[in-house]
Amino acid sequence: MASVCERKENQQALLTIDIPVDDFRKALEAAYRKNARKFNIPGFRPGKAPMGIVTKFFGEGVLYEDAIDACIPDAYAAAVSEHSLDVVSRPEIDILEVGSAKGLRFTALVTLKPEVTLGTVLGVEAPKTEPSVTDEDLEREVQRVRERNARMVPVEDGEIQDGDTARIDYEGFLDGVPFEGGKGEGHDLRIGSNSFIPGFETQLLGHKAGETFDIQVTFPEEYHSEELKGRDAVFHVVVHTVTRRELPVLDDEFARDVSEHDTLDAYRAELRETLEKTARDRAVHAFEDAVVAAVTDAATVEIPSVMVEHETDHMVEDFEMRMRYQGLDMETYLKYIGQTMDEFRAGYADAARRRVKTSLVLESCAKELAVEASEEDVEEELVRSAGQYGMTRDQLVERLGGDTARVRDSVVTRKTIARLTEAAVPVPAGT
Repeated sequence: MASVCERKENQQALLTIDIPVDDFRKALEAAYRKNARKFNIPGFRPGKAPMGIVTKFFGEGVLYEDAIDACIPDAYAAAVSEHSLDVVSRPEIDILEVGSAKGLRFTALVTLKPEVTLGTVLGVEAPKTEPSVTDEDLEREVQRVRERNARMVPVEDGEIQDGDTARIDYEGFLDGVPFEGGKGEGHDLRIGSNSFIPGFETQLLGHKAGETFDIQVTFPEEYHSEELKGRDAVFHVVVHTVTRRELPVLDDEFARDVSEHDTLDAYRAELRETLEKTARDRAVHAFEDAVVAAVTDAATVEIPSVMVEHETDHMVEDFEMRMRYQGLDMETYLKYIGQTMDEFRAGYADAARRRVKTSLVLESCAKELAVEASEEDVEEELVRSAGQYGMTRDQLVERLGGDTARVRDSVVTRKTIARLTEAAVPVPAGT
């Protein structure tokens, strides 16, 4: 096999690869053996016609597809290795010559990982916030804990108030005719959640359990259903029950219920310590992000569109997975927001480009600073990651197919960020 590499514009390279006649003939013979039983030729049982008879009867081209498919992958991989190319795209293959008397010649157009021109690497300035926890922060956290431990109590004869939950039956009508999707039974609606049509929840205020009444609403002009956009509707509503959140009293008993402390003061002290640690961790991560952003901004690189497309694919796939966890498919979500998939993907373009640039810059920084991951580093990361996923180290390696390269890259990236952060010059946030 022989190959020639021609560098093109836009981080592309064109490989011209030749498969010798003898090698291609072997591929043709393998293609013949693979497909022999498919050829029906008078005078021969299926699979018994010699290759020469088959090619004479059907033409040699009948074997080309399988022969070409057998030759290209290894030849392409060998050419990429020979010319030390760092490819970031699938090859665009074009067959130039093919035949038992010619061999196989093809080209492969690929996009290469771009070169990064680094700016300042060590010693960039980045904003750093000093962590602090105020009394107001502490009280908000105490209130959140109270909210989590609130109990729902029935409202026997009182009127519905904001924040109450009403269990209702409802049915919607347009000009006196029920419409599809406008009916529900036993629905728990928290007043103030804004989960229903504007104006619906507020018209429940003041009513009581056991009441039956009508509510008049107007669907928004941007509503997802064409039939209902801007239409006036009447909902017939039956209130079955009303419940109200009752917050626990803030006293020592509350502290004993939600913690291992005997007094409210001790519990508050623990909460403050937790909030302060969280604030310190958040400040550290924010400073790291600011340092990486500064180093990235100082670098220049022409990012191939294919890399942005690939990163957009990953981001959209992650979003789709989150939607599935919430029981919503992508097609339904797109209809709800009124966008096509192309429009939705376009919204990720800038973020995807930024991610790609950051990744390329950090990779270049690692090379510039000679950052490496030792075997001990990789082992520690494998154990740590396995614990996060609730599996053993060996199970994680098996899940990775035995390839720990991504784990090693992750360690190198983390160590690189640590080097950049240690050398960075913190400046007050907002300056």
